[in-house]
Amino acid sequence: MKTFEELKKILVINYPDADINVVIRAFHFASEAHKGQKRRTGEDYIYHALATAYTLAQMKMDLNTVAAGLLHDVPEDTDFSFDDIKNNFGNEIYTLVKGVTKLGTFKYRGLERYAENLRKMFLAMSKDLRVIIIKLADRLHNMRTLKGVRKEKRLRIAQETLEIYAPIANRLGMFRMKSQLEDLAFPYVYPKEYDWVQSLVRDRLKTETKYIEKIKKLTQKLLTKNDVQYIQIKGRIKSVYSIYQKLLRKGKDINKIYDLIALRILVEDVADCYSVMGMVHKRWSPLKGRVKDFIAQPKPNGYQSLHTSVFTDFGKVAEIQIRTIEMDEEAEYGIAAHSRYKEVGILGKKKNPPRWLKHLIDIQKTITDNTEFIKHIKTDLFLNQIFVFTPKGDVIELPENATPLDFAYYIHTDIGNQCIGAKVNDQIAPLTSTLKSGDVIEILTNKSRKYPNPDWLNIVVTSMAKTKIRSQIKK
Repeated sequence: MKTFEELKKILVINYPDADINVVIRAFHFASEAHKGQKRRTGEDYIYHALATAYTLAQMKMDLNTVAAGLLHDVPEDTDFSFDDIKNNFGNEIYTLVKGVTKLGTFKYRGLERYAENLRKMFLAMSKDLRVIIIKLADRLHNMRTLKGVRKEKRLRIAQETLEIYAPIANRLGMFRMKSQLEDLAFPYVYPKEYDWVQSLVRDRLKTETKYIEKIKKLTQKLLTKNDVQYIQIKGRIKSVYSIYQKLLRKGKDINKIYDLIALRILVEDVADCYSVMGMVHKRWSPLKGRVKDFIAQPKPNGYQSLHTSVFTDFGKVAEIQIRTIEMDEEAEYGIAAHSRYKEVGILGKKKNPPRWLKHLIDIQKTITDNTEFIKHIKTDLFLNQIFVFTPKGDVIELPENATPLDFAYYIHTDIGNQCIGAKVNDQIAPLTSTLKSGDVIEILTNKSRKYPNPDWLNIVVTSMAKTKIRSQIKK
C-alpha cells in the first residue's frame, strides 16, 4: 500500500528541480473527493489513486500525468465533475482524466466483441499516448488487488489484461509493465498451466540462482582486473508467463530454455558496452548465432542492448546483456522513459504516434467490418514480432510467419507491386518463405510491373500488405 509520504519521496528523487505543487494539490483534491469510499479489498479508495500516481512517478512521466493519475477516478466515482477538474487543474489534466475515464467505460466480453472499444482506445492513444500509460498504471494496481473482486469479474479483468493491455505495453516498449501485467493475470486465466510452470521452475531456479551468482562474481573480477568501471551487475529472472510461452515453443522441455536467469551488466557509456562484450568473449566462448547488437541496430520500439550467450566454466550456457543506464531505463519503461519522450516527443497534439499505432488508426478508417478489423488487430498487435533488416541495416518489425512480400509492402507499395523475387541473407528465396529474426532481406523488382498478383493475398500475413494488394487489384 503506497502512502502520500512515499509518493512525495519518489517525486523528490525523480524530479529534483521541479515544482511538485500540482501533484500535492491533486492528492488533497482526490482525498477530499474519495473521502469515506472503500474498495472491495477494504482499503480506503485514495490508496488506489496513490498507487497509480506512484507508478507514473516511478516511470518519470511529466507531473501533469502524475496528477492525472491521482484524479483519474474522481469524475466517475465521486460527486465532483469534469468541470471541477478543469477549473482546478486546467485543460491538459482535464483532457487526460477524461481520456482515461472513457477507456474505463469499456466492458470486455472477449476480443471479438471488443472491436468498437478497441477502435476508441486506439483513437484515444493516437491523440495522446499518456492516456494509455495512465490506464496501464491504473490496471497494474487493479491486478495487484484482484483478489478483492468477485470470481467471474476477476476472470474477465485478467483476460482483458492478458489479451489487450499487456500486448499494448509490449508494443510501447514498456517491458516491465508488460511482464508484471502478464504474471499477475496468468494464474487467473490459466490456473492449471500456472501451477505446472511453477512446479517446473521451482527447483531449477534455486540451482540457476546459485549458478548465476558464481558467474556474477567471476564477471566482477574480470571487469575489475581490466579496470572497467561498471555501475551494476545483476541477475534477471525470466517472468513466469514468458517461461510458459517459451515452453510451448520448445515442446514443453524446460532443459531447452537457457535464459531462465540472465546476467545484466550496466556501464557508463556505449564504448564500455563493446569493451565489456570483448572481455566476456575473451573469457568465455560465445554460442554461434546468439550474439545480437541492438545498440547499432535498435529494435523499432527503441530497445538497445548487447546480447550474448556464452559457454561458462560450469559447462552451462549463460545469457549476458550489456547496456548503459539510459538503455536500461528505456528497456524497462519504453516510450514512457523520461529520456525518450523528451527526445522523441510523445506529448502534445503535433507529435507523431508510433508507426504501428498510426497503421492501426489507418486500418480502422478503411475497414468497417468488425470481424475483419479484429483479424487485422490480432496480426498487427497481438502476434509475436520478429526483427529483420534491410540491406542498409535498418531494422523492420514484422509479425511471426511474415514473408518477403510482407517485407516488400512494409517498405513501400511500389516495391511490393514491382516485386519479382527476394534474397534472404544473400540467397534467392521463394516469396512464400517464412522470415525469422536477424534475416537480411533484399527485394528484387521490375519497374515495368505495375500491379500485384491476386494469389499474393494467400501468401502475405500482415494487414498492411493485404490492404495494399486489395487496393491495387481494385484499380
